[in-house]
Amino acid sequence: MKVELIQVDREKCVKCGICADVCPIGIIHMKQEWPEQADPESCIACGHCVAACPHEALDNLRAPLSGQTVMAKFPAVPQEQAYQFLRSRRSIRNYEKRPVPREKLLQLLDIARYAPTASNFQSISYLVIEDPQILQRIRTLINTWMEEQLHLGSYWAQRYAGVLKRFEGTETDTVLRNAPCIIVAAAPKGLENGRDNAKFSLAYVELYAPAMGMGTCWAGLLQMCAFSGYKPLLELLNLPGDREFSGAIVAGYPKYRYNRLVDRNPLQVEFR
Repeated sequence: MKVELIQVDREKCVKCGICADVCPIGIIHMKQEWPEQADPESCIACGHCVAACPHEALDNLRAPLSGQTVMAKFPAVPQEQAYQFLRSRRSIRNYEKRPVPREKLLQLLDIARYAPTASNFQSISYLVIEDPQILQRIRTLINTWMEEQLHLGSYWAQRYAGVLKRFEGTETDTVLRNAPCIIVAAAPKGLENGRDNAKFSLAYVELYAPAMGMGTCWAGLLQMCAFSGYKPLLELLNLPGDREFSGAIVAGYPKYRYNRLVDRNPLQVEFR
């Protein structure tokens, strides 16, 4: 039975064809002067057709009009303000010794739902680790893994070993940076672009965190250890059987405030 995916309010529709033009899959066509669906099963629920309609004349069962928010203006943020905001993000490696309330973590992760995903698959789930004992076990496992990599003669491990050695015997945590929690992103096993989807979603979290008075940092050693397939760590994370580790960041409240915007290397661009 054919599903009527697209609903058109013919009193509002002016037959402009915008909905058909913006459909990335090309399943909306202007026939008999009205938008009609061609292959509803191919719809990726991006909602472009509904969002772009200037007269609220179109509805889509997979991206309903009722679930979309009207934009007061576009762009939503002035260019200079957006530029300053993006420059203000820092990788935070010093955190206050206090936990982040779960309601705040849920608010932080909610923004990740709006990150782009390949074919709008929206399949990333998250594991938040905040138990101090589990965090300590993760640190221990990663240090053990690092020692194994050094024994194998890994070049990159020698580089990181120097960093770990410099802080040995101090309270400085070079693995998780004494952050009160880890956010692990998980994608369906075998999903092409799963890691890319996870990176985009965690990048959204990183960008949104400062607006909530929080900070984040990529958990690089944790990622390398997990991506190497280190069994003790993966068993400790204990992700669902249909999921695989796809990325991780640490998060918390920054211990210090950065009062200046740090510069970066000059832009390098080539046009052809």
